[in-house]
Amino acid sequence: MSKSARKSVLPAKTHSYEFQGPPGALVLSLGLPIVCYIAAFICNDISGCPVPSVLHPRSLTLVKLKEEVGWPQEGIWGLASLRVSGYVVAYYLLSLVLQAALPGVIQQGVKLRSGARLEYKFNAFSSAITILCGVAIGTYLDGAHFALWTFIWDNYIQLITANLGIAVALSCFVYYRSFSVKAGNKHKRELAAGGHSGNMIYDWFIGRELNPRITIPIIGTIDIKAFCELRPGMLGYVLLDLAFVAHQYKLYGYVSDSILLITIFQTVYVFDALWMEPAILSTMDITTDGFGFMLAFGDLVWLPFIYSLQARYLAIYPVHLGISGVAGVLGVQALGYWIFRSANNEKNRFRTNPKDPRIAHLQYMKTSSGGTLLTSGWWGFSRHPNYLGDWIMAWSYSLPTGIAGYVVKHGSPVVMSHGDMIDGEGIVSGGPVKQQVVQGEARGWGMLITYFYVLYFAVLLIHREMRDEEACKRKYGEVWEKYKEKVRWRILPGVY
Repeated sequence: MSKSARKSVLPAKTHSYEFQGPPGALVLSLGLPIVCYIAAFICNDISGCPVPSVLHPRSLTLVKLKEEVGWPQEGIWGLASLRVSGYVVAYYLLSLVLQAALPGVIQQGVKLRSGARLEYKFNAFSSAITILCGVAIGTYLDGAHFALWTFIWDNYIQLITANLGIAVALSCFVYYRSFSVKAGNKHKRELAAGGHSGNMIYDWFIGRELNPRITIPIIGTIDIKAFCELRPGMLGYVLLDLAFVAHQYKLYGYVSDSILLITIFQTVYVFDALWMEPAILSTMDITTDGFGFMLAFGDLVWLPFIYSLQARYLAIYPVHLGISGVAGVLGVQALGYWIFRSANNEKNRFRTNPKDPRIAHLQYMKTSSGGTLLTSGWWGFSRHPNYLGDWIMAWSYSLPTGIAGYVVKHGSPVVMSHGDMIDGEGIVSGGPVKQQVVQGEARGWGMLITYFYVLYFAVLLIHREMRDEEACKRKYGEVWEKYKEKVRWRILPGVY
């Protein structure tokens, strides 16, 4: 076997652990799914957000806690449902069929270690539009009672489990299959640089194979990582938000400006990513990371179910922002989006066509490998200006929830969140209401749920930046040190 053939499949032998190595990978693999379940149970329409027992830990009992969170009568087995899992699998199959059947743009990825390039078909935007057109027809016919919206709300926990099951199954499949990667293979398969530590838990989590692909009869060849990156989870994110909007309307007979803002923001964010789908080819997820549980879980479970927590909260406790509140949130969103999209567009245009008149004036440094590092424009402002824009936008997703927290009181006069009182049972959306949703002692405590995304996203971006920094240091060597002298700040000038 020639040295060039071995190089085409095997990454460098030296590696360094991330996430504190195997112990960290194990903790994250077990802990992050638990966080998703905790967020779903602790903020609900049964007792409050957070549930009352959490505010009175001295009197907390397991029996009381189970009652307040709505723990399934079947116990842990109630977290899953074969029926729900079947529908989720059907949704994934529909996404696969649309990717294969709809026309798309064919584009080559970045050069692999072997010098070869993989081809990608991009049509996530048209696929999502096709699905949403069907959803729109159903909503037009049945309104907020459309079967999909009711199904999502009634089976929320089981949906988490079904997607988690798919993430675990995919992670096991690609890990096992990665051992069939041979040097000089005609399918251009390679192992990821960080996924060959030899520790099963760590490599399963990080991902051994760089770009695992599978050929499905009739459908054709599917890049598993690219498929998961922008298809089922991203569109699922939007569908969850829309289901929460429909539920609020069923409860109160109106849609609040706060949930409308969040849904619009997040839908624009998703469809912007789908429209700019080819841009993923230059991201670390595609070029560097293997596909393991970290990406599978993040794409299919964490993103849709954690990122949509604010809309789920507002479905139960509407917040009315008014003109000034809406204007303030819009300002935050616009600022973040402008920074995020301008920076990414600048980088992508420079990489695809350095002579583009919109970016031809930018200054840059040449690397020993023939690459370039921008040192002016947005990328002279900081080494990751897009991360700053992303984080600013994250605030606009949480701010509409205000000083969050509520308590659900049963069998008392009903006070609507806009202040009107209805004595007795009351009527909302044509149905009798025997509960009252007020903030009470939970006011402020709900922010642990609705603002969790902002904190998590800051940690994610800083960790991602540190990974990028280490990768670039190894790749560019002394040139990177000179580059850092020109572009001093990592994300936010003067702060970090």
